[in-house]
Formats: sequence, structure tokens, C-alpha cells
Amino acid sequence: MRLLTKTTLYFLAVIIPLLSLAAFFLFNKFSKEINNRSDQELVSDETEWIRYLETTLGNGTSFSLKTPEIVIVPTGAALTGYPRIENTYGQDAKGNETIPYRQLSQVVSINDEPYQITIRQSQKQKAALVKDITNIVLLVFMVLFAATVIFNWVISKNIWAPFRRSLNKIRAAELQKMEALHFEKTGTREFNELNESLNFMTSKIYRDYVNMKEFTENAAHEMQTPIAVAQSKMELLLQDSNLTEEQIQSVLQASDVLNRLGKLSQSLLLLAKIENNQYTTIETVNLTDVTKKYLQLFNEFITEKQLNIQTTFDENFEVKLHPFLADSLITNLLGNAVKYNYQGGTISIATSANSYTISNTSLQKPISKEKLFSRMQSSKEQDEASNGLGLAIVKKIVDANNMRISYVSDIGSHSFSIEAKIIQVLKS
Repeated sequence: MRLLTKTTLYFLAVIIPLLSLAAFFLFNKFSKEINNRSDQELVSDETEWIRYLETTLGNGTSFSLKTPEIVIVPTGAALTGYPRIENTYGQDAKGNETIPYRQLSQVVSINDEPYQITIRQSQKQKAALVKDITNIVLLVFMVLFAATVIFNWVISKNIWAPFRRSLNKIRAAELQKMEALHFEKTGTREFNELNESLNFMTSKIYRDYVNMKEFTENAAHEMQTPIAVAQSKMELLLQDSNLTEEQIQSVLQASDVLNRLGKLSQSLLLLAKIENNQYTTIETVNLTDVTKKYLQLFNEFITEKQLNIQTTFDENFEVKLHPFLADSLITNLLGNAVKYNYQGGTISIATSANSYTISNTSLQKPISKEKLFSRMQSSKEQDEASNGLGLAIVKKIVDANNMRISYVSDIGSHSFSIEAKIIQVLKS
């Protein structure tokens, strides 16, 4: 849920009860005020009638009046000290409609004779007036409520506009172009503090990226040279006829270690370059064709192990990927399928428009999820020449190029599947 939506909901949760309470208060206040005015008029009318009767009636005479609004009749009831005022209902002259009344009733003494005085005042106009005023108040509240919500949304949207711009810049940021990324100053202190922190962070990230890139480039040059020199020296040393068999074995072991060190440094540098986005995606690569190419290159190893190759190339799996990374991806997957297979085993490769799956038989145990794509996690059962970086490289390539990889293991079988997160197939 967006912050603007959440704040609006909180605002509505507060303002709706407040407006309801205000409307209820105004309605009651207005109704009471009208009732008070009606009560005052009833009491005033009663007083006028009492004065009139006291001055008009003589000794021994009586008075009786009965109308829908006024009833004044002699009574034998006891006198009441105060008039009783209440709401009541009656029929109109035709008896078709029930009309609300405000009624005053009291037994008073007029020239020492008790009289029942009942005065009623129609509340029909009051009810219509209250209804009209209620409708007006509700309309005003609705307009006020709608205007408040709209103004709150517009104002909040304008206030949060700098935050949205900064967020869009972060989403579109590229590591190689982060040096030019700058977050503007705004009229809001909190957003300025955020943007200043982002400016500092992006500058530091870019400096670290440049330093790491320079390190990988220098390491790629500096590490390979001494390893190559050492290997050449080992080869020259093997040509010495004075070496004993034990010395020759020691030299061969040292040469093998140097060879592994060279492959390890190349793999680590490749990982660093992928993490630093130094391989720009420049073209669409057909991984089906790349697989066919490396099946031919691996043919000698496949023949040596007498492996059965099963291919199902229904459609070409095409992705935007640097050619070098495509080669590295396939060689690692296919190399593992050959290396950890057993004599006479099977390798199955299937491609579709959006997926690539390679499976192989093996005596190796299933790889745990914790160690599957971790670096330096080659098991004791694996070839000692392995540096344990093959699957880590595969994972980095897949993650950096908008794909995902999954692993499924069964008894005597291992399977890796690659899928494109977004369809990247380009058709002419």
C-alpha cells in the first residue's frame, strides 16, 4: 500500500467520525432550539388565554372551547403547578396525514374554577425545515469532505513529488553511469537530508566500483604473467635429463598446482567482472547454437566416457547476453555434466523459446541448497582439479542477465534449468 493511500485512509478514519459527530450535534442543537422557541410560544399563548378568561368571565359563568389546536374546558381535576409540554401526533382535517404536534397541557384556576387548557402547535413546518436544513448540512459536509480528500491527495502528491523523482533515479541507476547521478535540492528539509545521503552513497559506490574495476584489470594482467613464467620454468625443468623420478613427480605436481592456480585466478576475475557489469549486453545469442558448438568441442571427452547425448532442440533459446558469458555459461554446465558423469552415462539437453535444460546421470549425491551456488564448495568426491567456482559463475551470469536458474536432483540424476524472466526472444 502506498504511503499516500495509507495517509488518506488514516485521514478518512479520523475525519468521517468527526463529521458524523458534528452533523449529529448540529441536528440536535437545531432541533432543541426550535423546540425551545415552540415551547415559549405555547407558554405565551397559554398566558394570553388565562389573562383573557380572567377578564372576560364573571362569577357563575363558564367557558368552553374545543378546536384541533386549542382545548379549554372546565374540569374537576386537581390543579398542576407547571405546564407539561410534550410531542404528540394527530390527524389533519381530512384524516389523510399524521401531523406531529408540540402540545402544552395544564390545569389552572380561573376565577376559582379549574380549567383544562391544552394548546397544540403543528410541527409540520418545523419537520420540513429540519429536513431541508439537514439536507443542506449533509450536502455541505459531502462537498467539504470530497474537497478535503482531493486537496489532501493533490497536496500530498506535490509534496512527495521530489521523493518520487529520487526513487525513479535510483531505479534507473546504472553502476557505470553513477558518477553523473545527482539528487536535487528541494524545499523540504527531510527530502534534502535524504538526497544528500543518496549523493554521498552513490559517489562512494562509484569510487568503489572504479577501484574494483582497476583492481580486476590489473590483477588479470599481473597474476597471469608470473603464473605463465612459473609454468614455463617447470616445463624447462622437466627437460633436464639429470632429474630423478621423484623429482619429476614433484615438478609435475607443482605444474599441476600452477595450472589450477591459473584457472582459479581466471574464474575469480571473471566473477568480479560480472559483478561489476563489465560485460555489456550487446547482442542476442542463440544458446542452442552455442551448445551445439561445445558438444563438438567436448566430443573427445564424451567419447572417452562413452556418454549418450540426447538433445531436444524444439526451438532456439535466444537471450541478450555477451558472447563470452554465453560461452562460459554453456562450458560450465556442459563441463560439469561430462566431468561428474559415470562411464556410459547420459546427458540430456532440451531447449525451447524460453527455457534451457541440461540433465546428466551421476553417482554424486544431490547438492544442498546452501552449497549449490556457493563459491569454493566442491565436494571431496569431486575431481581435485575443480576449483568449485563453476556453478557460482553460472549463477552470476544468470542473475546479471535477467534470467533465473533452478536445480532438481533425483536418484542418479542432476538437472539444471534456465528460464528468461522477461521474454527476450527477438524474431524478425
